[in-house]
This record gives sequence, C-alpha cells and structure tokens, in this order.
Amino acid sequence: MRKDNKIIPNFLTGSRILDQIKKMPDSPGVYFFKDEKGGILYIGKATSLRDRVRSYYSSDILTTRGPLIAQLLECAVSVDFEKTDSVLEALILEAELIRKHKPKHNTDLKDDKSWNYVVITKEDFPRVLLIRERVLVSDLTSKYKYTFGPFTNGLQLKEAMKIVRRIFPYRDTCVPMSGKPCFNAQIRLCPGVCSGAISKTEYARTIRNIALFFRGKKKSLVAKLTKEMKAFAKNEEFEKAAKLKKTIFALGHIHDVSLLKRDTLSNFAYAKFDSTFRIECYDIAHLGGTDTVGAMTVVENGEAAKAQYRKFKIRGVGVNDTAHLSEVLDRRLAHNEWPMPNIIAVDGGAAQVNAVKKVLTKYGIEIPVVGVVKDEHHRAKMIIGDESSARKYEKDILLADSEAHRFAIGYHKKLRGKIKK
Repeated sequence: MRKDNKIIPNFLTGSRILDQIKKMPDSPGVYFFKDEKGGILYIGKATSLRDRVRSYYSSDILTTRGPLIAQLLECAVSVDFEKTDSVLEALILEAELIRKHKPKHNTDLKDDKSWNYVVITKEDFPRVLLIRERVLVSDLTSKYKYTFGPFTNGLQLKEAMKIVRRIFPYRDTCVPMSGKPCFNAQIRLCPGVCSGAISKTEYARTIRNIALFFRGKKKSLVAKLTKEMKAFAKNEEFEKAAKLKKTIFALGHIHDVSLLKRDTLSNFAYAKFDSTFRIECYDIAHLGGTDTVGAMTVVENGEAAKAQYRKFKIRGVGVNDTAHLSEVLDRRLAHNEWPMPNIIAVDGGAAQVNAVKKVLTKYGIEIPVVGVVKDEHHRAKMIIGDESSARKYEKDILLADSEAHRFAIGYHKKLRGKIKK
C-alpha cells in the first residue's frame, strides 16, 4: 500500500493488533506476538507494554528495526501480554517463557547466538553466577544445580542481579568457612558464608528462595516467607521474623530504577512515532591532547537543528580520540529525554565507527553508524559504515559532519581563550 508516495507495510493496515494495543496497560510486563494458529512467534519484555508494542508499528519500520522485525510483524496476527509488578520480574518472566516456548524469532534476532544465564552451583554453599551460553555448553553442566535463562540483555541482567542480591545476599567467589568476612559480606551482599555467620541449612533456604524468584514464582515465594515469618513469631524468634518481614517488604517494593533506565536505552531507537528523521554527528577537537572537547550536531529532515546541538568537555586525558568519542556517547545516552537518532555519524574512519558501535552494543541499541573520512585538506572523501544509510542520506550526513567539525573547533578555541565571550 502507498500513502504520500511512501510504501506502507501490510501489517500497518487493517491489523487487529492495532486495536489490541489500545487496550494494553501502561505497566511492566511481557508481550507475545502470535501467528494465526496461536503459536508464539516472539516474546519480549517492556517497561510500558502499550508503548513498547506500539513502537513496532511505525511506517519507517524497515529502516529503524530492520527486515527481520518487519518479517515478524508480517506473520503476527495478534499480540498478548502478561503484566508484572516490576521491570525486574518482567526480565525474569521473559527468560523463563523464552526457555519454555523457544520462539523462532527470538533466536533469529539474536546476533551472536550466545545468550546470558544465571546458574547456581552444586556445592555445600552454592555460588550464584552469570555465564554466557557458550560457556554453559562447553562446561560440565552437571556442576550446576539450577540454570535460569536465557536472558536477552547482559548489561540489564547485571543490574537485575544487583537488585536480587540486595534482597537475597548470596555467595559468588568467597571461600566458605575461611574465618574472615569477604568484601561482599562487609557490605551485606554475602550472608557470611566465608566467616561462618550462616549455616549450610539456612543458606540452602536462601538458595531455594532465589530459585523460586527466578522461576517467576514471586507470589508463591511471598506466601512461603509469610508462613515462615509467622512460625518464627509464634516461637518468639522475633529477630528472624523481623528479617523475613523486611525481605517480604523488599519483594513487594522492588526498586528497579536502574532497570527502567536500561530498558529505555535499549529501545530508545524505536520510540519515535512522528515522521522526523534524525541524524546525529559527533566530532572530537583538541590540541595535542589539551582542552579536548566533543560536539554533537543534529540534522532533522535535511535541516540543521542548531537548538539541539550539544557540546562536551572531555573528562579523559591524553590523545585518544576513540576513547574520548566513547565517553561522549556514554554521556549522551544518559540523557533519556533527548530523542534518539535514526543514524549516527562520526567525523573519522573505521576506528571511530567501531568505537561508536561498541558503545551502542554495550547498551543493547541498534542504530546504523557511518563515518565521514577526510582527505589531507580535511575535505570529505568518502562515507564508510552502513552502506544503505550512506547512499540514501549522503547529503544530510555531510551537512551534519560539517556542522560537527565547525561546532567542535569553535568550542575548543573558546576553551583556549581565542574567542572572547
């Protein structure tokens, strides 16, 4: 179908999913794209179920999400969901459901085919560890009592484990009964396995609680802990009862702000619902490693959006343009309130392009990256990186790059005192 000379994908017209989206809640949970037979095609998690699923249905889906997502949406005839009380629980439920249903499109969309897992070892005092699938496959799986996963985002999983560990302190690397508390025990993230502060039986109870939580059985876990708390209170073991009461409260009031941020970053690239096509370009300027600055310029729909330009005073030292560029990208991505670009351009070659890709991978973001290579007179010689973006938006990319270079040099000179305020 065509509209205003643009090809509109079939799944954007007459789909009952668009009506289903309107009924979805603005809350965390897991969503399921299904085929005509009710089979699950894809499972994903969301901070806001309504916003996340709606983000798939935009007219520029092919350029923002790629052909695999477009293929998924062509096959999907309905979408279902399951609400959770927190983003943390959505992350855990997503992993459990992917393990159970093994949706084809989840596998197709995983670039390196190596997922993340949480494992609990078979030891008197089990360790709770994060490992990659390739390690799990090559390792002796008989050494693990529990295996949970796959988890789709390694960085988000690490943030999740920090939250879980504050609720259920566990052992990861310390030596049991060594007589000296490890660092994590000192900051209350290890229950004292190392110093002998917890018995094997009591620690086993903690491990069972963690296992229940990672199976998505929070309601059963809370019921179990409540029953134990009442039993301790009845036996006048008030200290143990108070400890369980605190744990139950923590489970009901999970503070997952860090996960909210990770979830937003991971999907920022797809959160634009208007027709604005945004290109951001970055450049670094310095003189022998002094007064180093970074600049970000923006071109929207072919025009420089100067009000959205941003400058960065580099905190790192030395002459290392790729490290400085990575710093700028890290700082830029901390601004959730800024719209995410459709293309990222950098003034530089393969090293700069790879530096940007590495940062985006760290945050789980997929955006085309291009680099503008200059000749000895600092004139644009070629555009490298994502070829389709370079061909289609060459003029806009060169405009953004020219502005980035000008803006970076201007800020650098200002810091050196060569431009009066």
